[in-house]
Amino acid sequence: MSERDLMEFDVVIVGAGPAGLATAIRLAQADPAPSVCVVEKGAEVGAHILSGAVIETRGLDELIPDWRERGAPLETPVEREELYLLRDAQRSWRIPEAISPPSLHNSGNYLVSLGNLCRWLAAEAEGLGVEIFPGFAATEVLFGEHGEVIGVATGDMGIGADGRPKDNHAPGVELRARQTVFAEGCRGHLGKQLYQRFGLDAESTPQHHALGIKELWEIAADRHELGLVQHGTGWPLPEGTHGGFFLYHLSRCQVAVGLIVDLDYPNPWLSPFDEFQRMKHHPLFAATLEGGRRIAYGARALAKGGFDALPRQHFPGGCLAGCEGGTLDNAKLKGVHTALKSGMLVAEEILAAFAVGDPGGRELTGLEARLRASWLYEDLRVGRNFGRSLHRFGTLLGGAVNSLDQRLLGGRRPIRRPGDAPDHTWLEPAALSEPLSYPGPDGVLSFDRLSSVYLANTAHEEDQPCHLHLADPSIPTGSNLAEYAEPAQRYCPAGVYELVGEGGDDPRLQINAANCVHCKTCDIKDPAANITWVAPEGGSGPNYPNM
Repeated sequence: MSERDLMEFDVVIVGAGPAGLATAIRLAQADPAPSVCVVEKGAEVGAHILSGAVIETRGLDELIPDWRERGAPLETPVEREELYLLRDAQRSWRIPEAISPPSLHNSGNYLVSLGNLCRWLAAEAEGLGVEIFPGFAATEVLFGEHGEVIGVATGDMGIGADGRPKDNHAPGVELRARQTVFAEGCRGHLGKQLYQRFGLDAESTPQHHALGIKELWEIAADRHELGLVQHGTGWPLPEGTHGGFFLYHLSRCQVAVGLIVDLDYPNPWLSPFDEFQRMKHHPLFAATLEGGRRIAYGARALAKGGFDALPRQHFPGGCLAGCEGGTLDNAKLKGVHTALKSGMLVAEEILAAFAVGDPGGRELTGLEARLRASWLYEDLRVGRNFGRSLHRFGTLLGGAVNSLDQRLLGGRRPIRRPGDAPDHTWLEPAALSEPLSYPGPDGVLSFDRLSSVYLANTAHEEDQPCHLHLADPSIPTGSNLAEYAEPAQRYCPAGVYELVGEGGDDPRLQINAANCVHCKTCDIKDPAANITWVAPEGGSGPNYPNM
């Protein structure tokens, strides 16, 4: 293998999502500005970005106050909203605004494509002198002689599935920095290593996650209401499973429809993908989607632990930013404005350190005080009980508790969740769980996994090492199959995991890595914690348009 080239910057940022780009922009707005590099594993900025998305403008207002004049792609203000409880496959109950939790109100917010917003933010950053390298996956954290982070290395290109260099092999590059910011999003694979190495979550409750599945549709003009937000919970999720749905009316007669399923669900027979497909047959959705055309599909895990699951955001030589550090506001079901604010706080702490001559490599402990003094911290504190109330008291009573807590108590008294534990530990044995069956797709409102993956525009070089690592290859067809009916074939929303020969003498788990949409669900939900997601060759994965 050839030696890697070396590039040096003041700050290296991993991930060109809202947190990473906000960090870069705030750094570049300084005078004098440090040298800044952003490395992004997607083929282009925005390729791997997936969100609902309804956003508050608070973070953007602080980062780029004249964003309207500069043409930020916030085209559709929320004009009207409806909150529902779906009672069964036919019935729904609209929840009056007066009794819904204030955090779920969206007046003044905007419907956006987060991918397009990140593309715009990247252009703003580059205009300020930031260097952005899409198509290069950071695969290794670099450490100094005292154990401090000194940068990252990008992965080699042109490595065959056998681990040998191919004719087109190109070695990765070492990107060294005085400070390195990890903004990979939820369950970043480098961030996961940093959590373990530095014990970043030692004093917080377990992080909880959900899987969000989303489709983009073009619908008939007479079924479209620009700026309408419909969201809620209930059916089709079975008892003991929590989550919610959304249906957003965007511009150009497009709607975004999605289902979020909390990954602490107990029933191993559950398939989040199939729950989403049958959900669209409910009259609430069918009335909008019938006669329309599905044009995009995607899935992504999100961090929902909130205030009590916040890790330490700093370590020697670097910081976490955005969803990498668990800043999504679960009570508001939003993470863009918080990611932007998180990135700005990180940048401001780095600038303060550089201003007094910090050579780099130190732990920026002042970030904690900045976070605690910010509206980001206060918002997360006020909404700290949202998810736990729903899990502890159920949808109706939990919703009422949340409304009272937010209106009267401000989250001052935390509601504890009995037996709190990581998501993968909540699965119950298949023999003790109710088997679930799902209707086949009709090709009109519901679809199969492979046609969905096609719409995610996902692409991986076939001859490359598998990026889904099994710590013990015997577990899927051993304990996982015997105890949980191998749930990977159901929880994966992209058909990556396929059980071949089930019921025979020699079943095996086939990993269709080329299907992967980089959602990270397998890394989170495998009951044996046996699967580790690592970055494939740079530029691989989905390429989401307008998502």
